[in-house]
Amino acid sequence: MSELKRLNTVTLDPSKCKGCVTCMKRCPTEAIRVRDGKASVIYDKCIGCGECVRLCPHHAKITSYDKLDVINSYQYKIALPAPSFYGQFNNLDDVNYVLSGLKRLGFDEVFEVGRGAELNTLATQIILNKDIIPKPIISTACPAVYELISARFANLKQHLLPVLPPVDISAKLARERAYKKGYTDEQIGVFFISPCPAKVYALKSGFGVKKPYVDGVLSSSEVYMKLLPVMKLIDYPDNMSKMGVTGLSWASSGGEAAASMRSKYLAADGIENVIHILESVENGTLNDIEFIELNACTGGCVGGVLNVENPFVAKARLRQLRIKFPQIANSLADVGKPADFYLCEEPVESDGFVTPNRAEAFTRLMEIQTMYQTLPQKDCGLCGAPSCRAFCEDLVDGRIPKDSVCPQLNKG
Repeated sequence: MSELKRLNTVTLDPSKCKGCVTCMKRCPTEAIRVRDGKASVIYDKCIGCGECVRLCPHHAKITSYDKLDVINSYQYKIALPAPSFYGQFNNLDDVNYVLSGLKRLGFDEVFEVGRGAELNTLATQIILNKDIIPKPIISTACPAVYELISARFANLKQHLLPVLPPVDISAKLARERAYKKGYTDEQIGVFFISPCPAKVYALKSGFGVKKPYVDGVLSSSEVYMKLLPVMKLIDYPDNMSKMGVTGLSWASSGGEAAASMRSKYLAADGIENVIHILESVENGTLNDIEFIELNACTGGCVGGVLNVENPFVAKARLRQLRIKFPQIANSLADVGKPADFYLCEEPVESDGFVTPNRAEAFTRLMEIQTMYQTLPQKDCGLCGAPSCRAFCEDLVDGRIPKDSVCPQLNKG
């Protein structure tokens, strides 16, 4: 796995880690080990879902993101606030206070990701009408889910929606607007205000695009804390918002799916529920569904670990804001871009899990299976791996010494 992935998902504070195995047992891709009393992450397996951050009772997991002052490295600075960001603010009756506050923080332009969400919705409707992708079509908006599919459900890739996520659409459009003002790529800084660590890696590595359109990913919680005192000084905000209810609804689970205008849709959130749905698709038991929206975080993006507010409270706040917006405020015709502008520019490939050589992969699998048959198969975790099979993988892949022995066998 690249150095970028290592630096932009989750790291560990060893001084806080107690080796309690909570994170190890709950990691959806078995990416965590606990040995010598401390947890460690196998970054080749990590999908950046943030589940370990959410569950760690000792707050030993640290999410990586760019600090706000990084924007000062650019001449023309653009903020991309996620729809979930508005749900962090108490008693907010006009999102323009947030947008005006971001400009006072030092941004030259603010482009709502909710606008990109509405354009994504319209592009998705066209693809659904053309019936060119096997049903059910699975959304690619959540990068943690995308990596999970690449890692554990690779045979479902043909079901993936080939439309760029809202943040990439927004970043492309915002960058083009800056070009028209005379700024160059070196002068333009585009920054997404993110609710989760998965988007940090996805945007910086450029999932689905030839090169990243975003220059930095900021934490929703850090920007929130900087923004609060600034917003209090605003008496009359500028009328800047250009999104509708459709874009705002993407912040919560079900918002994207409902906007697809299909009655046979399904929306699931929370990484364990996501896995169960993908298993059902793999088993062919959801063939009557046309569109599936999956979010790794509970509640959708409002449940991201980089947020400050409880996801259910944030969702309630967003629901109250809906009356302030038109149903949809953007159209493909108004933007004037060809259809392929909204499509993934290249296939998104994950560099985790998969062994490139089939013969090598088969030999590895057989070695793991043979070794697994010799173990108690209790998945007790005493070896520092979440399961007996994971222990075998560690042995075969050289993560632990070849003479390592299962603690359960040692008891005998």
